[in-house]
Amino acid sequence: MHLLAKASLKNRALIALATICALFFGVVAMQSLRTELAPDIELPQIAVITQYEGASPEVVASDVTDPIERALQAVPDLKETTGTSSQGSSIVMAEFEYGIDVATTEQKVQQAVGRVDAALPDTVTTDVVSGSISDFPIIQIAIGIGDEDPAALADRIELDVLPRLDRIEGVRDTSLSGVEGQRVSITPDADDLAQAGLTAADLSEVISAAGQLSPAGTVDDEDSTLSVQLGEQLESVADIEALPVSGDLTVADVAAVEVEQDPATSVALVNGEPAVVLAVTKTQSANTVEVSDQVRALFPDLEAVLGEGHDITVVFDQAPFISHSVEALATEGLFGLGMAVLVILVFLLSVRSTIVTAISIPTSLLVTMIGVWASGYTLNVLTLGALTMAIGRVVDDSIVVVENIKRHLSFERDRMRAISNAVKEVAGAITASTVTTIIVFLPVAFVGDIAGELFRPFAITTSIALAASLLVALTIVPVLSYWMLRSTAPAHPSDAVEEAPAAETVAQSAKTDARPRRQRGVRSVFGPGRRRSQQQKAERRAVEAGRAVGVAAAGIATDRRAVGASASAARTDRLDADDSKRDWMRRGYGGVLKATLRHPAITLTSAAVIFVGSLGLTQLMGLSFLGSSGENSVSLSQETELGLSLEAQTDIALATSEAIQGVDGVETVQVTVSSSAGGMQAMMGGGGSSITYSVSADEDADMEQVTQQIRDATADEPGEISLMQGGFASTEIAVDVQSSDPEVLEEAVGAVAAEIEALDGIAQIETNLSEQQPLVEVAVDRQEAASRGLTEGQVVNMVAGLTQPQPVGSIQLDGAQVTMYLSPEDPPATLTELRELDIMTATGPAQLDDIASVEIVQSPSEVSTVNSTRSATVSVTPDGDDIGAVTTAVTDALDAADLPAGSEWSIGGVSQQMTDSLTQLGLAALIAILLVYIVMVATFNSLLQPLLLLISVPFAATGALIMQVLSGIPLGVASMVGLLMLVGIVVTNAIVLVDLVNQYRAKGQSVREAVLSGSERRMRPILMTAAATIFALVPMALGITGQGGFISQPLAIVVIGGLLSSTLLTLIVLPVLYAVVEGARERRAQRRTEHKAQAALQAA
Repeated sequence: MHLLAKASLKNRALIALATICALFFGVVAMQSLRTELAPDIELPQIAVITQYEGASPEVVASDVTDPIERALQAVPDLKETTGTSSQGSSIVMAEFEYGIDVATTEQKVQQAVGRVDAALPDTVTTDVVSGSISDFPIIQIAIGIGDEDPAALADRIELDVLPRLDRIEGVRDTSLSGVEGQRVSITPDADDLAQAGLTAADLSEVISAAGQLSPAGTVDDEDSTLSVQLGEQLESVADIEALPVSGDLTVADVAAVEVEQDPATSVALVNGEPAVVLAVTKTQSANTVEVSDQVRALFPDLEAVLGEGHDITVVFDQAPFISHSVEALATEGLFGLGMAVLVILVFLLSVRSTIVTAISIPTSLLVTMIGVWASGYTLNVLTLGALTMAIGRVVDDSIVVVENIKRHLSFERDRMRAISNAVKEVAGAITASTVTTIIVFLPVAFVGDIAGELFRPFAITTSIALAASLLVALTIVPVLSYWMLRSTAPAHPSDAVEEAPAAETVAQSAKTDARPRRQRGVRSVFGPGRRRSQQQKAERRAVEAGRAVGVAAAGIATDRRAVGASASAARTDRLDADDSKRDWMRRGYGGVLKATLRHPAITLTSAAVIFVGSLGLTQLMGLSFLGSSGENSVSLSQETELGLSLEAQTDIALATSEAIQGVDGVETVQVTVSSSAGGMQAMMGGGGSSITYSVSADEDADMEQVTQQIRDATADEPGEISLMQGGFASTEIAVDVQSSDPEVLEEAVGAVAAEIEALDGIAQIETNLSEQQPLVEVAVDRQEAASRGLTEGQVVNMVAGLTQPQPVGSIQLDGAQVTMYLSPEDPPATLTELRELDIMTATGPAQLDDIASVEIVQSPSEVSTVNSTRSATVSVTPDGDDIGAVTTAVTDALDAADLPAGSEWSIGGVSQQMTDSLTQLGLAALIAILLVYIVMVATFNSLLQPLLLLISVPFAATGALIMQVLSGIPLGVASMVGLLMLVGIVVTNAIVLVDLVNQYRAKGQSVREAVLSGSERRMRPILMTAAATIFALVPMALGITGQGGFISQPLAIVVIGGLLSSTLLTLIVLPVLYAVVEGARERRAQRRTEHKAQAALQAA
């Protein structure tokens, strides 16, 4: 790699031009990057939503949910299916492995559902929905209804507001909620039908067949071929009324046709006032912040269009949190950059050298921007966090290069040669260290689940930054050094240090080292050890030196390190020695190192004790997944008494909303009272009747305090109110209970909930096991029905047509598709009226209870299944961040519990996600260590030395554990990624140190001398790089901006702790371990050489 630096020095103008171009395109790429909160992740979940109007939960479960769940089992990569069957609705959620092609899988799901379509009831409607992060609304606004009719306001919004929003670049879709759509109601007159000899079924058949468009092939007309289309679409109420029914009779003669509002199924409130909620989603390639800003910019125009009394309120907006998070990380990055530059200045004590080194930071980061843009990533908390983390690392290579260049310029007048030699000396080491750091991220590419999806962009961004830093260090830094740094070498040859043969140097070093410790100015920190006389030491050193010289003179030495050093090497060593005398830091470190080398057993044992002792800290450390994202919003759900009307639920919602609004810090409360679910609500697990609250707080509010105050404020409200958690920052532990027997399932869920309630550290427990509700069951007597000329299906259809509206087609009304319903003239309102309902049979009219039993039975309001097996979930929210401790407590309690036979339980939710992610990241760390070892074997051409270098890794874990415990932040996925980074970071220092030690040994120094010289020489750059990285990460670790740190803060804390411990212990333990192992090998080699020499002398 030094040839790259040599070529750069020869083509300085070209390098300058290339640098300017890289900076320019880096700025362009940075401005082109989309700003998002998180990477765009395709959620591997597909929902099959089926509407079966009028069906009970049990009927929906058996006739719809179960067939669909069974059909989906054949779809590849399926993990599990969960079904929720409620009144008239089925939601089957299919969860797949991360990394699948969602579009292709969605097609396969549609095909699977299509294969069982014939087995489903005729009146069901099925929709398949998939989603990604970009499918969630980026902004929701509420428009006050005021005194205007909601339907009229909705029409005006659809005509005047939605088109304006749709024209904004990047808007994919806009939708309204809080108002109901229209329907065409066709109500037949029973007397008129009877007089005409017709039935409601005849009328339904006529209307259903009308307005249908059907293809009928093609015809040729002169030179063109025309398609033939049969039928004409219905476009008005008059078209329906004019449809012929029988003879001259039309629909208008036997039925009333009118346009009316759909029955209300939901109500939207904002701060207690009725409102229409408008949601905006963006295209995948659009910038969330830009789209949101453009939507907000339209508010004045929209208010003018809507008129007075229709206030616009922002209910939810992703943009402010994204902007604040990105700005916070950028600010912390700038603080870190400044601190890193200050550290470099303190160590180098040279403004010019500091400038050369500091320039590498923005240059490397801008080059990284080009790589991020080319990779298709966005600027989010993960990629920006990677850039911020990289600030301390991208300067490492440049520090080593500049420090070595400055040293060579101290004894070499020729700047070109000095810089070239300096870069050549460290090029191999910094290349190996950078490759080592990059390669640790390779296993992250194979980490599955949400952790892999989140941190893959982080790993790639960091790798690009490190590769860019190596390129900058080997090209731009040497050129800048040539232009900005000056040689400080003596001006005359007579001032140069005299040359010294290697053997003389060795002998002199031995004599010097033989002096008493008092004369050498160093005291052992471990005690005096065994005392030997100065004469004994001197004699032993002299014998060793003489033996080495004699062997070399005899010409039979096989170790090339005994060859005399070159003149330049001698000058370098002597200058290093002189520099060491002037440098108090090197002098002090050298003394400590010599003391530890004299007592290797004590040193290594102490290090092992420290490491083993630190492992005990794991008992004090909590476990989490991703932690709180810091968003200033929270969602709640309220379960009320079964059977309440929409109006009664709305009254409850108003009271609860008022209580929430009274909490300090609460800005907006948006309430949705709903009895159905669909679309993205289904993707988030919604379904059935519920009241949900979306609470937005002030930007500077303490969300933990606000959440607790909301819990206190709503404690006396009716029903069960629970905090709804989801997404990446969820802390909810799910205990899944399964049993094929509903009664056993209910008993088991109660037992599980009772066991968990007795535990400490639990903030909230809730189950999705629904209560029993009264239901009118109509059971057809098949024999009696057959005797009257009817089948069971015919009776069911008749009863359905007489009790509720039935869809009979659609009509194009004012440009919108509107459903037509055939409504009963006088539907039964009481149980008695239902029993007395007239049914037309072949033998004449009969009452319903003549051919069927009509009874009130108890039925669950909702049926939940997992892979077609009945199940229920007990959701547990810990009172704090330590998910691991609560999970362990729950598991232990349930292991010891006596649950009813025929039931089983398992841990799921975020706890399972955490376990899977931490396990995979732990495996990734082991693979990373193996890859690092392979790279080092290739670098050092040795199997043993790389093992010595890996000693830095456990000591990195020591500091990381200590810092994690002191900070009080639980160990989570972000912390594990930090530990993964440390594997590469800490080994780089060891590589730089051992590489120079090996170079000194190659020049002829003994192991001890090479260790002393190399460690002292590398002490400064190692401390510089470690300090630069640590101080660059301090702002992130402290979270000085307070936002965007849910991933970067724990990661920075781990890296800082690991670097502190590994750097200090690497400078002490690694040299000692190297001296012990390599010293033993050297002594064995010397003995073999002596034996060969004696054999040669005897033979002579």
